[in-house]
Amino acid sequence: MATQGTHPHSTARAWLGVAAITASLFAFLTTELMPVGLLTPMSTSLRISVGAAGLMVTLYGVSAGLGVPFIVAWTRRVNRRVLLSTLLAILTVGNTITAISPNYPLVLTTRLVMGFASGVFWAIGVSMAMRLVAERHASRAAAIVMSGISIAAVVGIPLGTVLESLTGWRTTFLIWAGLSALVLLTVVTVIPSLPSTNAVSVREVFGLPLKNVPLRLVLFTIVLFVLGHFGAYTFVRPYLEDSASATPFFITAALMVYGAGGAAGNFVAGYTVTKSLRGSFIAGCAGLVTSLLLLLTIAHGQAGAVVTLVLWGVSFGVVQLSQVNLTQAAAPDTFEAAMSLNTMAYNTSIALGALFGGLFADHLGVTSVVWFGVTLTAASLLLTLATRRRATRPVLGDAPASAPAQTADRA
Repeated sequence: MATQGTHPHSTARAWLGVAAITASLFAFLTTELMPVGLLTPMSTSLRISVGAAGLMVTLYGVSAGLGVPFIVAWTRRVNRRVLLSTLLAILTVGNTITAISPNYPLVLTTRLVMGFASGVFWAIGVSMAMRLVAERHASRAAAIVMSGISIAAVVGIPLGTVLESLTGWRTTFLIWAGLSALVLLTVVTVIPSLPSTNAVSVREVFGLPLKNVPLRLVLFTIVLFVLGHFGAYTFVRPYLEDSASATPFFITAALMVYGAGGAAGNFVAGYTVTKSLRGSFIAGCAGLVTSLLLLLTIAHGQAGAVVTLVLWGVSFGVVQLSQVNLTQAAAPDTFEAAMSLNTMAYNTSIALGALFGGLFADHLGVTSVVWFGVTLTAASLLLTLATRRRATRPVLGDAPASAPAQTADRA
């Protein structure tokens, strides 16, 4: 593989690029989830119900999932630096419009458009980070980018809530617009030209699972564990309130601990996936099942709840990075297209997991949602154990990584 050593600052610039993509993930994810902590003031200000305000998150996620395969295919000839810059510009403008919007329909429409941009980022962001660094560091770069999820959970969402209490929700979105603009400037400055290398047409995107058996199996495992994980996680607050008499302060602290665990899991998986990709996913998925069983057995006190959420967070961090690696390993020559399908399956499963979890909670009680999570995460684990060791090469970025290494010196 060609290295980046011919330029004296190429290695430093490559990792700065990875940091810029991580910051992009942070900006996109916090924008997506920001209304969760601001539902009450936003619903009051916009004169809508709290349930209607929740659509700001739901529709964002739906558009991020369902639109991404089409948009990634339609932009298959667009330079990835240019595309990411455009997505961040949409995010900046969208947050600004949200902040000054006079009515709910405009906010909802704006969120819908931002959701499409977010979905495309999820499809191309990790791939871009992998291409910026030497092949041997590709999995570490992916782990750093994915840690943006945990940073958003630990820092971003609580920070947004604090800013709202100090300034109001409109000012909070204006601040996030400024953050998005800063990330955009960083991307333009530090990321080199990255011509599209392996994007394909819409027909080929949707044809991939039909002819690529390993990718089809990966997508099935993703759907199962996302349904189970997010079905249970969506209702972890009412479960802890019922089982452990948890206060709002304790729940906030516990979820921050969960986010920190996710960051630790990403860090650990950055090394373990290079040794055993399949083993990393199996271990993480087993940890998910175990943590949900512990939630049912020892989380009736605060100490047990914290232990459970730490294990849950670490396990999810491992699974999260492993499933990205598995997708790349199953379709190395069409990784962006495969990631667009991954994003579609992932986001759709989040929405369905929350929907099914709500039905279980309403009709059978909150505890039944945890059993729902146990069942589906266990099914994902069993499906992985039942499949042969195919398409699980341990190192990311093998096919397309060398080309961008050369373009980085020319940018």
